[in-house]
Amino acid sequence: MTDSTRLNLADEIVLGRDFMTLSQHVLSQVGTFSPEAYDLSALMGRIGLAGKTIARHLSRAGLVENVLGVTGEVNVQGEAVKNMDRYANRVFLRAFEQSGLVCRLASEEMEKPYYIPENCPIGRYTLLYDPIDGSSNIDVNLAIGSIFSIRQQEGNDESGEALDLLQSGRKQIGAGYILYGTSTMFVYSLGKGVHAFTLDPSIGEFILSQENICVPERGSVYSVNEGNFWQWDEPMREYVRYIHRQAGNTARYSGALVADIHRILFQGGVFLYPGMVGHEDGKLRLLYESAPLAYLMEQAGGRATTGKQEILDVVPDRLHYRTPLIIGSSENVKVVESFLN
Repeated sequence: MTDSTRLNLADEIVLGRDFMTLSQHVLSQVGTFSPEAYDLSALMGRIGLAGKTIARHLSRAGLVENVLGVTGEVNVQGEAVKNMDRYANRVFLRAFEQSGLVCRLASEEMEKPYYIPENCPIGRYTLLYDPIDGSSNIDVNLAIGSIFSIRQQEGNDESGEALDLLQSGRKQIGAGYILYGTSTMFVYSLGKGVHAFTLDPSIGEFILSQENICVPERGSVYSVNEGNFWQWDEPMREYVRYIHRQAGNTARYSGALVADIHRILFQGGVFLYPGMVGHEDGKLRLLYESAPLAYLMEQAGGRATTGKQEILDVVPDRLHYRTPLIIGSSENVKVVESFLN
């Protein structure tokens, strides 16, 4: 193959990616042109629209009001609500009102799901989401993210109990996250691999940047908040001591779950958020954080567990149920389990 042929081939690959938008890719994943396929494509497009809106707002942090700082309110989790938490939650709600796509949205910022009555006769899906993950990073201009999970709408429980959501993560039909970093990236799966898109601000579209991502079987990165070391059970402390003695391991912890998982998805390793004193079940919400990321990691060939059970097999007994989380490369997760069990 001549140099000019290689250059032409490279140009064709780049040009092909330039024309593979998020919505087009979803249609290709579903593989049909059915109403369901178009609904999923439109649903992903709406999530992408929410991400673009949030990214634009974040890009002006410090220049406009109500981006930085706290509102003075406390959410259902007992956590201080940041201005961006409230803004991003509203963005997701507005993106799906009058869309005809989802009957209900559930967020870690809301005590009960948000029903959209005009959508319910035709909306096939429920969207669960964490509007801003890592909000403590906002005021210091570090990476943050949004996490989402898609489930089939079952029934029309307007009481707000949403009992049909109290099922395992295997009921998810899609999941993903949006990373707001040096670029804005959209990573998703509909059960056929994991795919990454990068926002091109010049045309306002998420463009395919990497398809069929596979997490390495083993990685050198471990990501955990070691400030909580003395609040963990002894087996977890012993694992971290073991890691300290192994040459070549690297600690990386950003304080934003999406950013840390993104690194491990591409480079391998393990992320840990174990239970601790006062929070024996951990602090991460199953429906809005652990289960969607576990879905992605399994699709990429990795694993996610509580240390005792696969995350996707956990059945919650309430909407804001919490779990410990050990997630990443399969071999790294296996080593952690050997200490816990």
